[in-house]
Amino acid sequence: MNRAGAVPALRGCPVVGHHRTVRPRRWWQNAHVSISVDGAPKARIVTGLLRDGDRVLLCHRSPGRRHSPDVWDLPGGHVEDGEAPGAALVRELREELGIDIAEPAGAPVHEVRGDTFDMRIWLVEAWTGVPVNAAPEEHDAIAWFTADALGALSLAHASYLAMLERQLLRV
Repeated sequence: MNRAGAVPALRGCPVVGHHRTVRPRRWWQNAHVSISVDGAPKARIVTGLLRDGDRVLLCHRSPGRRHSPDVWDLPGGHVEDGEAPGAALVRELREELGIDIAEPAGAPVHEVRGDTFDMRIWLVEAWTGVPVNAAPEEHDAIAWFTADALGALSLAHASYLAMLERQLLRV
């Protein structure tokens, strides 16, 4: 809702990925909308960098995926209309890995901006549950990797390797 209490129109917002439930917006959420090269709103993506000591968890995107198939990626997904990014991360990690995390309180550790998306990446070091591949239609595997194994992987984004290594050095 805006300050006057009216729900803003959602015209021109393409549906990307999964079918999403439309929720009313609060005026302070989604205030800044980036526009892609083709004039459409950019997809807002949130991901979690799960670190357990000297290793990180990555998900292998299924070869049949339309975007970035057959690469290792961070778990996460799209922010729904009216959803806060931190809440979206909590939801996405529950859906994809079957774990529960606290909503992130600090700034992301990394951001990736592409022609069609803006991605925020938060470091996650505490969770409840054991990560499992709870979304086999999206990922055909999940695995833990140490820094020395990362260079041999085909990663979803060129900036991931340096960012992952930097986060593992902080252990």
